[in-house]
Amino acid sequence: MLKIAWAPEYAHPLPEGHRFPMEKYTLLPEQLLYEGTVSSENFFRPTPLEEKWILTTHEKSYWEKLKNQTLTPAEIRRTGFPLSDSLVRREIIIAQGTIQAVHFALQYGVAMNIAGGTHHAFTNRGEGFCLLNDIAIGANYLLETKLAQKILVIDLDVHQGDGTAQIFQNEPRVFTFSMHGANNYPLHKEQSDLDIPLPDSTDDKHYLSLLSTNLPQLIDIHQPEFIFFQSGVDVLATDKLGKLSLTPEGCRERDRIVWTLCKQHRIPVVASMGGGYSTRIADIVDAHANTYRLAQEIFF
Repeated sequence: MLKIAWAPEYAHPLPEGHRFPMEKYTLLPEQLLYEGTVSSENFFRPTPLEEKWILTTHEKSYWEKLKNQTLTPAEIRRTGFPLSDSLVRREIIIAQGTIQAVHFALQYGVAMNIAGGTHHAFTNRGEGFCLLNDIAIGANYLLETKLAQKILVIDLDVHQGDGTAQIFQNEPRVFTFSMHGANNYPLHKEQSDLDIPLPDSTDDKHYLSLLSTNLPQLIDIHQPEFIFFQSGVDVLATDKLGKLSLTPEGCRERDRIVWTLCKQHRIPVVASMGGGYSTRIADIVDAHANTYRLAQEIFF
């Protein structure tokens, strides 16, 4: 069964006019249920994450400031969200969702988190709508519990997975792969184990050719025991922050390539949603929904 992490806290209230489309975290599960892609049994509600797992990834001083809400105004601005107790609780519930998804992926081959993909969170700071790095926490959980010792992060959000790259820069057991817009946020890029920076207006053909060439090679060479997939849909041509030119069909084919390789190689995979900022919320939800539709089709 496709198990999916979701909790009401995911749809955190934001000030009127905020550019982050928080409503997608309510609309996406509703859409998947409405169309029959999943049923209520597919969803599980994560509990808050234990502090010890946060500290495998984030510096204690940063976590204390986050927990006690003593970040400076500049540090809060960098995250993009107004800081509150309920926001921090949301972040630790999302991260726990990814950890619980790890166990379901080991059981069923795949599991998903309606939120997460918070790849701009560094060891010592939050940035770009990311406070705790759920993918890094999940990967470190696997390493600490010895459930996997060779991990591949496939980050296909339009923005580089800079926080994840920084967290694992000296960790040879985690290979970070980021395919992203060259001229997009973040201005200063970190060094992933493999970065593929894409020019503005990259289309389906070029994008899919690069992915279908590089990803099978990565899997063959590194032979990961577990994969984390950051499946941001801000690669769409309709995205306000994206600068690439993928169609919904191209984005869907991207997901098909990833899922098919994971299935063929029998590598457990957890997907976290990442970003999506198209003008129409329906475009965001439908592109995210495709990731779930294909997971059901390919794995089950």
